[in-house]
Amino acid sequence: MEDADAATVVVGLVASPGPAAEMAQTLVDGLADQMGDRLPGAKWTIRVVADRLVDGPAPLHQLVSCTRRRLLDGGWQLAVFLTDLPLQTARRPVVAHASSAHGVAVISLPALGAVGVQRRAGEAIVRLVAVLVGDGDTPVDVKPARANGGRRRDALLRRLRELGTVAGDDRGAGVVAGVVSGNLRLLVGMLRANRPWRLAVGLSRALVAALAAGVFALVTNDVWQLADTFGWVRQTLVGAGSVAAVVLTLLLGADLWERAPPRPTDREVARSTREQVILLNSVTVTTLLIGVFALYCALFVITLLGVLLLVPPGLHASTLGHPIGFSDQVELACLASALATLGGALGAGLESDETVREAAYAYQPDRSLTD
Repeated sequence: MEDADAATVVVGLVASPGPAAEMAQTLVDGLADQMGDRLPGAKWTIRVVADRLVDGPAPLHQLVSCTRRRLLDGGWQLAVFLTDLPLQTARRPVVAHASSAHGVAVISLPALGAVGVQRRAGEAIVRLVAVLVGDGDTPVDVKPARANGGRRRDALLRRLRELGTVAGDDRGAGVVAGVVSGNLRLLVGMLRANRPWRLAVGLSRALVAALAAGVFALVTNDVWQLADTFGWVRQTLVGAGSVAAVVLTLLLGADLWERAPPRPTDREVARSTREQVILLNSVTVTTLLIGVFALYCALFVITLLGVLLLVPPGLHASTLGHPIGFSDQVELACLASALATLGGALGAGLESDETVREAAYAYQPDRSLTD
């Protein structure tokens, strides 16, 4: 029996004109019921739109961005794009992909093969929507209540409720606070899906620049003296400033800050769009902060080992003009890691937008199709 108080989750099914759009029209009648069976606790509504979104081959991040823009224009909560284009990331081809942070999934119909395409596409849509709401580990034919126990099912119901609930129409700074606090579990799930602690691994140029700057800082006498005179307050400010510099470089350089489209005439669509934009920007900034702070911490450990192993204590003491202790070595490691992080900002500016987006937003392929 359907819960009368269940929130309505609108899924936009965008399909390229032609065979993809025809298939979407064929699938739409049964998709809401399949999603209700797989993800009970919400009323599922499917909206079908025929739109190519891009002309010619395009990188995966561009398809995600265009689908996201179509989601905002329609005031949907989630969107799935059925495309007749091949998909690939910078590293490997992709059959189907979900981005939890964007609330968007993309499926390449040609990659599904020639047999049973409609059935496989329908199953993939349901599976990818489950990934978008944080239940991607459950087999497609098993309900969350049986597969994961009551606690996980309750968490899923709360996420679905948050996803389908539009924040109040408060004005001013309270809008952001209201959206974030009212969708806290949803935001945490989106953040976890991004795996921000792996951000620096995907930014090779930023990592190389950071390590080079750290080595330079360790062998520069002026840096030793600055570390000795700065004090912990100034050290903290320099460290925070270096993290902020990298975050701003990535955020602005790769155009990760999402802007709301022109205000729709429909009031509910406008409110839903505003909430979607606030959520994604909150997740993006938090992802970058955690990822860059993790980079700073890793650099601190590396530079501290470098100070202990490579900087002779006698030379260090003679440069500073007083005996040194472990605290002096820690101070040097703190400043050197902050300077190394600033070097990472220079390297981040050389990264391509596609590389930054792939590092900031974890792309989750549909394993059932790619394995």
